[in-house]
Amino acid sequence: MTGAIVTDQFRIANAKNFIDSVNNEADSYYMFMGLANPAVTGYGRTESWNTSPPIPTDNISKLAHTRDTILFGRKIKSVNIRRIVRRIAWNAGTKYEMYRHDYGVDNLSPVTQSSRLYDSNFYVINSDFKVYICIDNGSSVDNPTGNPSLDEPKFTGLEPSRAGESGGGYVWKYLFTIAPSDIIKFDSTEYIPVPNDWETTTAEDIKVVRDSANSDVNNNQIKKIYIKNRGGNYSTPDGGGRCDILGDGTGGEAIIEVNSLGEITNATIANGGQGYTYGIVDLDNFNGLVGTGGGSFAELLPIIPPDKGHGSNIYTELGSDKVLIYVRFDDSSKDFPLDTKFAQIGIIKNPKQFNSNSALISSDFSGLYSLKLNEDNLTVTIGQEITQTVTDENGNDVKAKGYVASYDSETKVLKYYNDRSLFFGDTLTHKDYVGISSDAKLVDFSATGGPISPIGASIDTNFTGISTTVATRIIDLGVQFQSGVAFPEINKKTGEIIYLDNRTLVSRNPRQKEDIKVILEF
Repeated sequence: MTGAIVTDQFRIANAKNFIDSVNNEADSYYMFMGLANPAVTGYGRTESWNTSPPIPTDNISKLAHTRDTILFGRKIKSVNIRRIVRRIAWNAGTKYEMYRHDYGVDNLSPVTQSSRLYDSNFYVINSDFKVYICIDNGSSVDNPTGNPSLDEPKFTGLEPSRAGESGGGYVWKYLFTIAPSDIIKFDSTEYIPVPNDWETTTAEDIKVVRDSANSDVNNNQIKKIYIKNRGGNYSTPDGGGRCDILGDGTGGEAIIEVNSLGEITNATIANGGQGYTYGIVDLDNFNGLVGTGGGSFAELLPIIPPDKGHGSNIYTELGSDKVLIYVRFDDSSKDFPLDTKFAQIGIIKNPKQFNSNSALISSDFSGLYSLKLNEDNLTVTIGQEITQTVTDENGNDVKAKGYVASYDSETKVLKYYNDRSLFFGDTLTHKDYVGISSDAKLVDFSATGGPISPIGASIDTNFTGISTTVATRIIDLGVQFQSGVAFPEINKKTGEIIYLDNRTLVSRNPRQKEDIKVILEF
């Protein structure tokens, strides 16, 4: 039997791959809203949905049913997606953990007892939305958890610095400032956004941090040495306490201080060198009495920076394995009816156009059938079932069925969706029942059909076009009508549903907009 893991770097890479896919013109991702009547009993529905939404079921049948009830959607754009990390706010008096490359199951982080670096509190966001990594928190072998942080970091210099004069030992490295536009879209109580295109952007505020970390001088430059064991019986050699840092890098040097007991009390970086992925401090000049004089060997740990240096690649440095997607549904499109309701939010990849093999590429889409009606002052309820008697190709009368998603009394446009729950005689079964030969067949509403029950309306078969005139106003209807009937803009049987969220029923109205934030974790 062998042991295996999926590494953090794999998850971080998957987050990057998803972002790249969204940015790829060959792919289209849409956020959609669906299901206007979740409490209607039937195929996969429960009367208790609005008090206790069921957990979505990931199987082909249930996802196919979800497709039936898609109302409308909006394309996810690259400007509305960001990688995110945990929100760790700086608060006075709180202990934060310093960045270390060796946290693991056999070396838990001292404050949060985390076995992963990315679960420890090794970075902060300050009150000005600036993000810093903790290089030093004053910890030592005698004080493994470090000190409370008393000085809020606010500087934007490129080198690690102390935030104040309180003496807590904290040293911070500035990384970036969250842009105001990103705060509005992506900030939350649990997560903060990370800038896009860190590796390639020419934005000066990011470029200087990245280039400083990734220069020839700073390539894998060591910034901190942690004293794990002070040792004993050391003495400072003639000429001072300067030592080489050995390993796979070059040029690293440390300055060592020893107390009267022969213990190493301080280790500071004289030269961070470059190219280190591991290192050890050469204390040979101090070792004259160790072993012969009864002392013990010290253990000094050079902290290896991430990638090529702090700030070179913040995605691996901060562990960005999650993505936040932001979409706003407002009244800017007739595809988004303001009187509808929804109980599902999802993401679909690469759907096709209705009655076509071509990819859907429009900014918005309607997933609803539309009927232009003749009558005024109709009583219509969102979610109610409507029917129409239609003559099929064999000359038989069959029933068209649908659920109302929207009704605009001004334009006289009713929108509906077909739902397999209308064509099953019982919940989640395939039982035979009386009338199955006609009632179980999905039929669309038709301009040549009879009146629409129970609302008592008829289709305006004389209407063709994409706009209508009300009084003196021309109103864009969003979809193309032919003889009073319009079809959805999406082929709901196509595309991959990659995310689905069931929630209590939300009613839209003209006075509200829905800002949807979806977090995908890889």
